[in-house]
Amino acid sequence: MLSCEEEYTTTPYNFQTPVGFVQPTIPADNPMTIEGVELGRKLFYDPILSKNNVQACADCHVQDFGFTDDGLAFSTGVDGLQGNRNAMAIINLAWGSSFFWDGRATSLENQIYGPVTNPLEMNISWLEVEDKLNANNTYKDLFKNAFNIDQIDSVHVSKAIAQFLRTLVSGNSKFDKFVRQEVSLTAAELNGLNIYTTERGDCFHCHTLTNGLGTDNTFKNNGLDDDGSMTDLGRYMVTGNINDRGKFKVPTLRNIELTAPYMHDSRFATLADVVDHYDQGGVASSTVDPLMKHVQGSTNPGLNLTAQDKLDLIEFLKTLTDDDFKTNPAFSHP
Repeated sequence: MLSCEEEYTTTPYNFQTPVGFVQPTIPADNPMTIEGVELGRKLFYDPILSKNNVQACADCHVQDFGFTDDGLAFSTGVDGLQGNRNAMAIINLAWGSSFFWDGRATSLENQIYGPVTNPLEMNISWLEVEDKLNANNTYKDLFKNAFNIDQIDSVHVSKAIAQFLRTLVSGNSKFDKFVRQEVSLTAAELNGLNIYTTERGDCFHCHTLTNGLGTDNTFKNNGLDDDGSMTDLGRYMVTGNINDRGKFKVPTLRNIELTAPYMHDSRFATLADVVDHYDQGGVASSTVDPLMKHVQGSTNPGLNLTAQDKLDLIEFLKTLTDDDFKTNPAFSHP
């Protein structure tokens, strides 16, 4: 711990923005430091943030699976209870503008508060978390070094974890190397890229790659249910706007090969299932996105991709897998 005579200093974290990505906006009140990132990493993997010290953030966000929940449809919390939404991938969150499937958190720092107190997840009060951390001399030293505070509080816990999460950058997939002219794509992958980036597959409008992210960070109804079948109203539950019924955050397609099952409710087990959904056009409803131009019942239903086209599209999606991201030791358990 710092002595009274020592000057408090931190080491700035050198954030590397991948080629083709815009520069992210880091909050002025939470600049990234080596000390903050390492503290956040330790907290992310420590079950001390949960009731009875049994579950860490990393238990539902596993690096090998793009920081999703190990192929599970729904995560199980400390009391054996499950939610009704799939654990979202933690990838390139430094560029996020809203978080959770319904966007109810408007900052990464704010997002971190939710799972700790959620009775379906870690099920503990922040006061209890603070008491445990303040009783731990290791954490007392780490928080002092990262933030120059003597009393640990939830604000600085969320800031530390947010700093770590912002380091989880994926930008070195085969596709990225192709963009940088370091590798070539196969004929199948090139056909898949063409399907993705043209009206043939129409993926690019929502899952744009021109920003590097594989998402436009908006909310859309992608034709999963008609008006009478919506059991989860998504964004509407946050805004109360009737036009937001059935809208959910457009997820990144980076590392999509690793993050099955798919959609907010995990209804699709494989990428082939997802491609079939879009090929068939999706289901019409009052809030289905206008970009879903081929919904069932329309004048031009379905994309009419061939069997080979579907396989090629999946081959291209697999080029978005970033093995370095999956194995980066800086992201793993400290």
